[in-house]
Amino acid sequence: MKKINNSVLALALFVGIANANAQEKKTLTLDEAVQLGIQNSKNLKIDAAKIEEATADLLEAKNRQLPELKVSGSYMYLPIKPNINIKLPGVSGDSGPVVHQVAYGSANLSVPIYSGGRIKYGIESAKYLVEASKLSTENDKVAIAYNVAQAYNNLFKANQSIKVLEENLSASQQRDETFLKMENNGLIARNDRLKANLQTSNIELQLLEAKNNYNIANINMDLLLGLPETTEIDVDQNYIDEGNDVKTVDYYINTARENRKDLQALSMQRQAAALGTKAAKAENLPSIAFTGGYVAADIPKFLTIYNAVNVGVGISYNLSNIWKENSSLKQSKAREMQLSATNELLNDNIKLDVNREYQNTDYSKKRIAVFEKSAEQANENYRITKNKYDNGLATMTELLDADAAQIAANVGVINAKADAALAYRKLLQTTGTLTTK
Repeated sequence: MKKINNSVLALALFVGIANANAQEKKTLTLDEAVQLGIQNSKNLKIDAAKIEEATADLLEAKNRQLPELKVSGSYMYLPIKPNINIKLPGVSGDSGPVVHQVAYGSANLSVPIYSGGRIKYGIESAKYLVEASKLSTENDKVAIAYNVAQAYNNLFKANQSIKVLEENLSASQQRDETFLKMENNGLIARNDRLKANLQTSNIELQLLEAKNNYNIANINMDLLLGLPETTEIDVDQNYIDEGNDVKTVDYYINTARENRKDLQALSMQRQAAALGTKAAKAENLPSIAFTGGYVAADIPKFLTIYNAVNVGVGISYNLSNIWKENSSLKQSKAREMQLSATNELLNDNIKLDVNREYQNTDYSKKRIAVFEKSAEQANENYRITKNKYDNGLATMTELLDADAAQIAANVGVINAKADAALAYRKLLQTTGTLTTK
């Protein structure tokens, strides 16, 4: 009885360990996978930090228009008697008091009135750069959405290949059993039976490769989506029906011009650079500020000052601007030229990208029709060859070749449909309209 209990305990422990190590299965649609990919993207975390940095720069620019108030104070002890010679009429220099300590404090206020536009342009420029950072983040989201779709597509294709190969392996193994019986009854030669066994082995190798590809694709998806690496993802094949209604290429080019976030971000950067040029020009202008101050001092037995308040207007101008060239202005103009050229290049690349992906989408759709026709022909060819073989009119080699062609054609149809759906998503990415929500 004790031996039985130990066996039951060991079995329970084994089952528990097996369950702990078992992969968790999770069914995800493509859109759900995209959302997870965006939520867990490390690139977007970097983008968020860049937005925070740009926002901090904007705060710094706004702070320049606020009043500056500085307070200072000091206390000094004089261990050695200082020499004090007072040059006032009727006061002897030798009759001055003995000074051992000095205390004084001051407060200074400065309110900018005019700075040639440097503060104003700096704030506006910083606002554009914040918007540019946000738009760059949106552009990265679109790229992530496509990367997830590509990984999802690879997982789907690998999974479908496994299903097709498993079905064909089962049929091939059943055929092997039938041929073995036929060989034992002297109906077929041993050589023909071995050829069929070899075909089964080839299918097994293809299945092993498909499962290996699936495991790699699954791990890649887990990493992209921020899921545990042991999570097995079940894909939803409904996405392969996307992209049935493809419009003209001009429609997609115009859509890209309106929606591409990188193009919009570049526009914000150009506007910020233009304001930077204005701010650089303003460096040659004077600055005017309202000033105010308060001073208090106490030198025991010698001098006391309270309520020494002053107000006025201060003007600051760097005279060296007369003979120094404005390097900031030259740098800003060069920046404008660089961004202008980048804008032209980006527009050309957008045209190229959209046209290329439009052609790829059209090509992918045409491939589906060809593969479907090929699969229909391969299936019919196998049926005819099988009938011929059963009636002694075809060889074993012809039968196995027809079976291999049938497998390849059926897998090809599935892959062609998946690739067409992915090509359509790539086209949407180039237009900036690939959904990320």
